[in-house]
Amino acid sequence: MKRFDLNIEKVLEHWTIPHALREVIANAMDESTLTNTKKPLIYKDKDKWHIKDFGRGLKYEHLTQNENKEKTEDPDKVIGKFGVGLKDAMATFDRRNVQILIQSKYSDITIKKVSKEDFDDVITLHAIVNEPTHTDMKGTEFTFIGLKDVDIEKAKDFFLLYSGENSIEVTKYGELIENKNNRSRIYVNGICVAEEDNLLFSYNITSTTKKLRQSLNRERTNVGRSAYSDRVKSILIESTSPEFAEKLVNDLQKIQAGNAHDELQWIDVQLHACKILSSQERVLFLTAYDLMDGGKYLSYAKEEAICIITVPDSLSNKLETSKDLNGETFRNLETYAIEWNEQFDFDIVSVNQLTPKEREIFNYKDTIVKWFPKKNDPVKDILISNTMRPDNYTGSDALGLWEPSTNYIIIRRSQLKNLQSFAGTLVHELVHAYTKTDDKTIEFESELTRMLGKLSTLILESSKPKSMFRRLWKK
Repeated sequence: MKRFDLNIEKVLEHWTIPHALREVIANAMDESTLTNTKKPLIYKDKDKWHIKDFGRGLKYEHLTQNENKEKTEDPDKVIGKFGVGLKDAMATFDRRNVQILIQSKYSDITIKKVSKEDFDDVITLHAIVNEPTHTDMKGTEFTFIGLKDVDIEKAKDFFLLYSGENSIEVTKYGELIENKNNRSRIYVNGICVAEEDNLLFSYNITSTTKKLRQSLNRERTNVGRSAYSDRVKSILIESTSPEFAEKLVNDLQKIQAGNAHDELQWIDVQLHACKILSSQERVLFLTAYDLMDGGKYLSYAKEEAICIITVPDSLSNKLETSKDLNGETFRNLETYAIEWNEQFDFDIVSVNQLTPKEREIFNYKDTIVKWFPKKNDPVKDILISNTMRPDNYTGSDALGLWEPSTNYIIIRRSQLKNLQSFAGTLVHELVHAYTKTDDKTIEFESELTRMLGKLSTLILESSKPKSMFRRLWKK
């Protein structure tokens, strides 16, 4: 028998038995990773609990407080760092009256408080090292007496492996994990280092940063968000699965109400989610204002089963200058209106299909057209349609429109109900045709005002109306 002084200077008084078991399990999992052997066993035999790995076997030298070169050279492969956790665990077991036996092919080790060598009045915790019971044993086995089943369950809950949480996607920075029971957790190489109240997912960081590694203290709990937020963001932006995109984009809808999860604070993450969704299905991204002002286009989009997503203005501005994962532009209200209008088929009505009253009113078109100068006449024909595209500004069906691509003016049939409606709509569209200006522009308003003045003059000075109009137009 040999006595090995553990020389524990600082006892972590607040550690519970599950904290100590966590260190034993972490060491076993690290050994499994480093030796590429099967996962540790955690099992109960009568009144004793066992934790066993299948690695190289623990030696008493491992109880010294030295850095483990294997772990420091590749910190992203393992959980532990300095090898001090096992000593803290052993002190905790002693303080909590849990008996332990550590067995490997090298030795059998127990713990006991005895006098420090040459200092009989100083009692310290020692590892008692005996010859091995099983010289051909593979790995290391911890046997515990005095554990409660709940202690084991709480200890296992620290680990992703035993949490029951499912991985949604694996990236080069880590795993995106489902948020189970509204409990978001941050894992580093499979061990929980923090819990969050308002995250949409849990995360297992497998590619650590220097800042994060420096934040992993002896206790490996309550690590601050600033230490891991960069890696969480990187995992999100690397994720592309439909399940991820659906959850994140659905959460976008909550931003306006102020109850979105914290991941949505990052506009880059918002944009990434929209890129994924847009590349996978037909989506219409609208602002809150678009929802109020979209008119019939919203109804058309719903009829086509297009997914409508409400986004904040800041994100909408980003979408206008970005492409989705397929290199396509994002569909907003303006682009959808253009897309829909290009596919729209007019139900053109021939003159013979008009009622006598409608024909009488329609025949005034030639008189109205003559009010405009014949030079550079841009209008090829004037047509009547039963159907009409929505107005780009109100969302309601337009009364008439000017189509530069065909040089046609198309007027909704309902405008033939009386001469006033027809004449007003035709003059409106003729101004568009002759001035090549759009509604709600200063240029169009100015030209329309001039036209109203000219028509008023024709009415007030009824003599020689045609020559009078042409003279006024040239001024």
